[in-house]
Amino acid sequence: MTQANDLIGTWRMISWTRQALKTGQVSDAMGPNPIGYIAYHADGRMMATVFRNDRLSARDGVWTSDQKAQLFDTMLAYVARYSIEDDQVIHHVERAWNPNWQIDLFRPFSLRGETLTISGAPGIDPSTGEEVIYRMEFIKL
Repeated sequence: MTQANDLIGTWRMISWTRQALKTGQVSDAMGPNPIGYIAYHADGRMMATVFRNDRLSARDGVWTSDQKAQLFDTMLAYVARYSIEDDQVIHHVERAWNPNWQIDLFRPFSLRGETLTISGAPGIDPSTGEEVIYRMEFIKL
């Protein structure tokens, strides 16, 4: 059985897919090759950040409201306490880029060597409103 100590460390995202429950269609949740990290700490806290690889480039001047919305829709970030129950890691989200995610996120997971897979995690895609199942793969740094 996996213990909390097995998760401690920083993990780099390899892939993140989503399967729409209604249609079964599988697609990249944040486009191809997202930039993402998840870190679990010995004090029971964790943090996660993910960015689309094709986000808007840096620029001079002030962002328009539409550009700000696009930047918001192409990333996620949150901080949480975490616990493990059976084959799930539970992220008790305290603050998030999207206040709707300030809840307990139940994440089924498995560890194989240096690979962490979080799969079967149901959710609502914040950009489409669809019910989806997420599958995320990380490699330990």
